[in-house]
Amino acid sequence: MPSRPLSIMRLLAHLTSAAVGGTLIVLAALYLYLSPKLPSVEVLKTAKFQTPMRLYSQDLRLIGEYGEQRRQPIDFEAIPPLFIKALLAAEDDQFYTHMGVNLNGLARAAFELARTGSIQSGGSTITMQVARNFFLTKEQTFVRKFNEILLALRIEGHLDKNAILTLYCNKIFLGNRAYGIAAAAEVYFGKPLSELSLPELAMIAGLPKAPSAYNPASNPERARERRDWILGRMLHLGDIDLSAYQAAVAAPVSARVYQTHLDIPAPYVAEMARREVFAQYGENAYTDGLRVFTTIRGDWQLTADRAVAGGLADYDQRHGYRGAEAHIADTRQWRSQLATVPVVQGLVPAVVTEVKSEGITVVLGDGTQLDLTEKNALAGMKRHLDQTRFSRTITDFTGVFKTGDLIRLRGAGKHWELAQLPE
Repeated sequence: MPSRPLSIMRLLAHLTSAAVGGTLIVLAALYLYLSPKLPSVEVLKTAKFQTPMRLYSQDLRLIGEYGEQRRQPIDFEAIPPLFIKALLAAEDDQFYTHMGVNLNGLARAAFELARTGSIQSGGSTITMQVARNFFLTKEQTFVRKFNEILLALRIEGHLDKNAILTLYCNKIFLGNRAYGIAAAAEVYFGKPLSELSLPELAMIAGLPKAPSAYNPASNPERARERRDWILGRMLHLGDIDLSAYQAAVAAPVSARVYQTHLDIPAPYVAEMARREVFAQYGENAYTDGLRVFTTIRGDWQLTADRAVAGGLADYDQRHGYRGAEAHIADTRQWRSQLATVPVVQGLVPAVVTEVKSEGITVVLGDGTQLDLTEKNALAGMKRHLDQTRFSRTITDFTGVFKTGDLIRLRGAGKHWELAQLPE
């Protein structure tokens, strides 16, 4: 007669076998049911991305851009090797060795599903994220996750790893209308992807997980934490050495939101061209990546703009300071709010952080602090009263400015002067 412990062990073995067998049957049934309904991954070989309409002058200088998504599709060769290492350290360090799925990540996701009824941590590889971004929703359910796995396996069978990574880097949303890593470089750092430093590349690599939470313009501290964690992972994986790691984590967060850089400010011509193109192509004009070439000469347009802008600024300045452009009461929001205010016609936004009788202290979007007094930037300042009157030269600034005022400055380096947008 078998002992009781042995009988219990046999019972547990039978139950385990039954559970595994039942799970396999369920998975097989799901595969047979879902597989025929999945989209073809062949379309990824000729994938087209939503890109804005761009308008150019006769001499091929950018004068306008229209579209909801800022995107600049790039080839694999244009992706910096250090960015690839940063991205894989953050998202999928086994990308070049797995077949599209990470079994450890899937086991973790399955445990969460059994425990909570939903999947929170994801467990998605880069290939699975490509499947989701192109074909599925972000709904956290078992069926969606299973579809994601099936599509990832198919994608790996049709595309090589570099092609999959390129699709990911061009498709992913990275906050502030930036889609793809090339657009993110321009949006957050105002320069091409090829010119980014290691800490800047690591910061962009940290965005896919949560573009809002780790946004370097609006949440610089959390973005720094995420960046430094990725740099630590790169050090652990042998992607960078200790000196590179130490220099990168010591780098300040210099990101802010940069608007599209226009080579030639020609808003009226650009708007006329936009209307003509929209009349012919409708909403597709803003998504199909159209390149529109106008007949205006860039140098002539610049000369005309400088003459008009200079005349307006001089006229406006002679009639006195009208007051703050806006007011930001919460001191914790100064940097993040400044990051959303564009530079207009060379007039740089700044926030007043201190007011004294002899002048003010301001902070720029990059954190630079400036002291403006009646001896330099505020010399000869008058206050606007109405269309025909202005005050005498101001000598006490406590009644003119308030802490939190959003103002404009003109200049660079150590030479600045108070300015304002002409009415």
